Amino acid sequence: MKLLLPLFLFAMITTSAQEVLPLYKTVPNSKPSVKKEKTEMASYGIEITTNVSVPTLTMYKPAKPNALRSAVIVVPGGGYGMLATAHEGADIAKALNSWGVTAFVLKYRLPNDSIMKDKSIGPLQDAQRAIQMVRENAKEWNIDVAKVGIMGFSAGGHLAATASTHFNNAVISNDKNTSLRPDFSVLIYPVISFSDALTHMGSRDNLIGKNPAQKSIEGYSNELQVTDQTPPAFLVHSADDGAVPVGNSIEYYQALLKHKIYGEMLIYPHGGHGYGMINLTTADKWMDNLKNWMIASKFL
Repeated sequence: MKLLLPLFLFAMITTSAQEVLPLYKTVPNSKPSVKKEKTEMASYGIEITTNVSVPTLTMYKPAKPNALRSAVIVVPGGGYGMLATAHEGADIAKALNSWGVTAFVLKYRLPNDSIMKDKSIGPLQDAQRAIQMVRENAKEWNIDVAKVGIMGFSAGGHLAATASTHFNNAVISNDKNTSLRPDFSVLIYPVISFSDALTHMGSRDNLIGKNPAQKSIEGYSNELQVTDQTPPAFLVHSADDGAVPVGNSIEYYQALLKHKIYGEMLIYPHGGHGYGMINLTTADKWMDNLKNWMIASKFL
């Protein structure tokens, strides 16, 4: 069964410079959901959204677009069980706007057997659809189709890396043959691998189950899926990350080097996990480094 949305959701909801767009008229790979989506402040002090069954893309338009008309799709983390919608979503989009970048925050479906026929592909469907939507509306939104990046945090980094390595395997309808390949990736303390030694087990369990086949583990271990066509990446991690081992970023970067894809990797000695834009253990701002990398790479 496909989930049919109420007609009012087809309309664009506009608040100041933001536009909330449903990804689909009919959500693919879905079952009716009995749980209502909820956004709240968690006890540990961050805004989270749970029970997402109707995915959306929120567009943040810059007051003055940069000359290269670049865009970034922002993918919040949350272990594939929730979304950190503020400090890994809206706050990032606003910062990108200040550079003249058009930003899109992806509210993707959280994998769950109760709302999906195949939960392992649900988030990737939404990421691919987001890239497709941005490219197919690029002229209207003043975006260069060759400068569309994807930026993910933690499990959102896994989804961004999956979109960056599985773009030739479309899990959505793509009648116009729109390119689903991001032009660049920004991966912040990302889950990259589903191997026992490196993965964040909660993310793996939520996406592919507690007893996954080895084929699924390897298929979603994105360091194994890098090819000559994988887009360049900017990676940030902390050596003392106790949730997602720093080896995730190192393995992905080494895979890029093997294929002569040159990105940039920033590893802080401290900072732990989940700090969004600001690692409080250092005066360095990784967003400044990202901006410089995007300028040098001609994405900004």
